[in-house]
Amino acid sequence: MRPTLRRCLTLVAVTKNATKFDLDTIGAGLPVHAQLATIQAAGSVVVQAPPGTGKTTLIPPLISNEVSETVGKVVVTAPRRVAVRAAASRLALLDGSVVGDRVGYTIRGDAQPGRLVEFVTPKVLIRRLLRDPELAGVGAVIIDEVHERQLDGDLLLGMVAELAVLRPELRVVAMSATADAERFAALLGVPVISTPAEMFPVAERYEPLPGRAGCGPEFVAGVARIAAENTNTYSTLVFLPGVRDITACCAELGRITDVPVFPLHGGQSPAEQDRALRHAGPRIIVATNVAESSVTVPGVRTVVDAGLARVPKRDTLRGMNGLVTVSCSQSSAVQRAGRAGREGPGMVIRCYSRSDYAHFAPHTEPEIRSADLTEFALLLSCWGAAPAEFPLLDQPPAAAFAQATAALAAIGAADPQVAARLAQLPVDPRLGKALLDFGPAAAPTVALLSLGETGNIALRRPDQREVRRLQRLAGPGGSRQVAPGEVIGHAFPHLVARRVADGEYLLAQGTRVVVPAEFGLMGEEWLAVADVRLERSGRARVAAVAPITESVALDVIGVSEETECVFEDGRVRATRVVTAGAIVLSRTPVRPDPGVARAAVAAVVRERGVGLFPMSGRAAQLWNRLRFLAHRVGDPWPDVAALPADEWLAPEIDLVASGTKVEDIDLYSALQRVLPWPAASRLDELAPAELVVPSGRGVLVDYGGDRPRVRVKLQECFGLADSPVFGGERVVFELLSPAGRPVAITDDLASFWVGPYQNVRSEMRGKYPKHPWPVDPLTAVATARTKRGEQNHNKST
Repeated sequence: MRPTLRRCLTLVAVTKNATKFDLDTIGAGLPVHAQLATIQAAGSVVVQAPPGTGKTTLIPPLISNEVSETVGKVVVTAPRRVAVRAAASRLALLDGSVVGDRVGYTIRGDAQPGRLVEFVTPKVLIRRLLRDPELAGVGAVIIDEVHERQLDGDLLLGMVAELAVLRPELRVVAMSATADAERFAALLGVPVISTPAEMFPVAERYEPLPGRAGCGPEFVAGVARIAAENTNTYSTLVFLPGVRDITACCAELGRITDVPVFPLHGGQSPAEQDRALRHAGPRIIVATNVAESSVTVPGVRTVVDAGLARVPKRDTLRGMNGLVTVSCSQSSAVQRAGRAGREGPGMVIRCYSRSDYAHFAPHTEPEIRSADLTEFALLLSCWGAAPAEFPLLDQPPAAAFAQATAALAAIGAADPQVAARLAQLPVDPRLGKALLDFGPAAAPTVALLSLGETGNIALRRPDQREVRRLQRLAGPGGSRQVAPGEVIGHAFPHLVARRVADGEYLLAQGTRVVVPAEFGLMGEEWLAVADVRLERSGRARVAAVAPITESVALDVIGVSEETECVFEDGRVRATRVVTAGAIVLSRTPVRPDPGVARAAVAAVVRERGVGLFPMSGRAAQLWNRLRFLAHRVGDPWPDVAALPADEWLAPEIDLVASGTKVEDIDLYSALQRVLPWPAASRLDELAPAELVVPSGRGVLVDYGGDRPRVRVKLQECFGLADSPVFGGERVVFELLSPAGRPVAITDDLASFWVGPYQNVRSEMRGKYPKHPWPVDPLTAVATARTKRGEQNHNKST
């Protein structure tokens, strides 16, 4: 063989070997190493393996060895930036390379992409997919920690599932640290491979502490004491729910122990995170759930678990989110405990009882059920899908998704070009729109808010590297300076607020919020709010805010004017109301507009019906007669109670709207208008207003009950053999004594005269001897007078 050809072949071999990872070296001692052949043969797969088995370290280079030469690099997602950096650093270290060469990472504002394996956050890969839906140059996607059910992770999983249908050669691997892997496998249509954890034994101890609900100061101090007492030659990892709790615990530990103490959470700088992860020797690390499974924390043999987590809670009615402290899931508690047994025998001290643990939820609540879905809706629309047709493990709540799409429409993101540009900005879409509208001048405020800054934003200094990055993304803009309040108000006009009391403000969307005194905003009339947190009590507390001038506030909210008409004390009163959203700027009494006044009266009539108007005796009787005929005879007689009152009372409504007092209106005329003609001519035949009894007097008939009824003195009915029938119903007679008291009720006079009457006669004739009580009432003269009065009447006639 010619020397030149031999040298070329040697160079090819070296180049080829440079694309391969040494799996035996990288995977030495890792439990997942035993499953490499199975995972390799499975192609796309869900790998279920507890923390500490090495799946994040070893599976990416395994897949890379398969696809890098023919299809492209491997992209691995981890849910947090600290985990992305830590995973890339660890693999590069074990590979003997440097970060950014064979192995790299890309997170917000920091990119060192590698040639073979690149670790990224889900949001980075989502935006990459939107720019390049085919994901050219990528041979495999590995989605780590899918069990955490973060919103970005669920969205990315669905996007990759759809891409895999179009690109069968694309390897897709989802990795879960919990046992609910079957759901992910069903979504992707791939098998599950489980790797058992070869963990060292972890002793378990329960030490319930007071004040755990809400993670109060007493509880945090107790957690710090337990951590200090149980840290010796190895490190201790403490789990607390939030940054405030971590800060308080670290302060207490600094007071009671000489052991180095480090906080660890997603809000830290890379250097601060590295100090916690890489410190040599015993230490106490106080962390959020970022340390559950996403990162390796070497040297830990003791875990102190508060059993708490900070999770989003959405108030759909008020359209706002909050972080609340709740018990973590059982799966999270298991993962936390497992951190103590990765390098040797360990111990977990649980600051709650066995009974508490039994009531923890089995798995972590999916973020899609409680998060603000505005950015999710934007990214999904740019992908060209709707939730119902997209492969999601859980569908978003309909009300929250509708609010998200409405928020996007309000900033013009219904336009596909606007939406596409907003989707590529690494900030909330509403902040992104403010950045595009104001240009580079808005970058400092947007940088502060996008990095989670709280308090009075006007007093904060942003990270200048982030500002410069956002200025580049904003493109060219004018030279006008923009105050933080104007940027925030433009992004969140519904959260602009006006002071209603010391420390209390009313948002334009209608919610009262509390502004902490330490923000230094006492006396400010108008504020632009960027973030509102719901406290455990349900109270809304401002978290990020800046002052805003009244003119700018009214400009971003918009001012509207309308006349309110209300019906009070029998008449219409009108007030001109000027508002900015739910904020009332002024109220001025005015003369009611006839149309508006009529609408107000009509609304009251629709609500209260005829009960608004006084009803005279004859009107009430006509009302009852019509209802009686409607129920007993039917068509064409209308049931007036079922008729739209604002229609048949239209003339009366007009009278009230023009100033007539309600008490001056009689409904008798209105009821006459609803009589059906020509059937109305039979009204007195079918349901007469009066019944003429044998005494010659007309007695009012009451149609208010189920049957017509009359009240009449018994003596006035002498000679009436049968009860009359109206509308197919016998009239009920309430027969009265001479004093007007009921002595009998009957609808069958014939039976009454020959039976019960005799008992009534025996009882009454002694009480009322001056009145006639004949033995035969059917032949007696009907009268309302006494016996002597009747005689005198006969003489005079």
